[in-house]
Amino acid sequence: MAAEALESLSALRTELTDDEQLIQQAVRRFVRERYLPRAAQLFEDEAFPRDLIPELAALGVLGASIQGYGCAGMSPVEYGLVLQELEYGDSGLRSFVSVQGSLAMYAISAFGDDAQKERFLPRMARGECIGCFGLTEPDSGSDPASMKTHARRDGSDFILSGTKMWITNAPFADVAVVWAKVDGSAESISGFVVERGMKGFETPRIEGKMSLRASETGELVLDECRVPKENLLAGKRGLGAPLRCLNEARFGIAWGALGAAKACFDSALSYTGERVQFGVPISDKQLVQAELVHMASEIVKGDLLAYHFGRLKQKQGKLLPEQVSLCKRNNVAVALDCARRSRALLGANGILLEYPAIRHLLNLESVYTYEGTHEIHTLVLGKALTGRSAF
Repeated sequence: MAAEALESLSALRTELTDDEQLIQQAVRRFVRERYLPRAAQLFEDEAFPRDLIPELAALGVLGASIQGYGCAGMSPVEYGLVLQELEYGDSGLRSFVSVQGSLAMYAISAFGDDAQKERFLPRMARGECIGCFGLTEPDSGSDPASMKTHARRDGSDFILSGTKMWITNAPFADVAVVWAKVDGSAESISGFVVERGMKGFETPRIEGKMSLRASETGELVLDECRVPKENLLAGKRGLGAPLRCLNEARFGIAWGALGAAKACFDSALSYTGERVQFGVPISDKQLVQAELVHMASEIVKGDLLAYHFGRLKQKQGKLLPEQVSLCKRNNVAVALDCARRSRALLGANGILLEYPAIRHLLNLESVYTYEGTHEIHTLVLGKALTGRSAF
């Protein structure tokens, strides 16, 4: 198999523990057997396979890195391997798990009180309660401090008003972690757990996407929505709270994107070995081999980068934001480049959903932008290197 060719090049498996390999293989089987046979149709239909949520929960991948509350408590490397296997299937599948665990559940785990953790996390780990994360707004993307969503006190409750945009899982989420300014300043930004059914809370779906079509995306519309003080995540105020959640998700994306790259590489290696032109398989040609070698080299380097920082996170408990930016920026760019090269190697067939390249290519255009654009991560790294902000 093509995957074995990449793994033999990196020899990364020799560095993985038995538990890490078992988790990797379990999720790999799930993706191959339960998701990939439907991947093209789900993409075409703009549908997320909600029926697979109980199976994802049974694998222990929802909130996988959280300790306790029915969560698996996986290490950073274990969690990274999970997300890579999921994104081999589709970025939409990985996005669902990332948002549920690294954003919604992580926010409650990191900034919620014991009662909130007990109330939400076990049900979310079982897939009985689906979460989303509301930070981005129609006019506030790369500059989240400019958000307009606000919360005002009314007795012991808060009244939330505003609109969040491009929210994964929103159309069917049971809870939304919404970030809002309490007194108009960025320092007052606070998280609120808004529950479906609260008056003034709607989650309209965004239709017509040409990327992440197998991921349900929507808006969070809050129109004088009353939220009890018991749903305030009081553990941390300020923009640092949601950015800390994003760092968790970005770390996972650095692993996940390489899953999409590997799917594209596998398809290209298999196709070029079977496609005959001028009397020979096109993989006999030097130009084709050069493309395959370039893809494989970049994927292996990306794997080693993710693995290094995974082990470092495991040892230290956290990474510097610029280290996470380095990983996300590099590995998503690698994946997007591999998807484009794979599409080209497949020729006209590369635009068919019968092959994975065009689906991953379109998906990765979104991954390149969300959780911090490529350019924003460039500026994060530039500031870390020079000590000067160019934002």
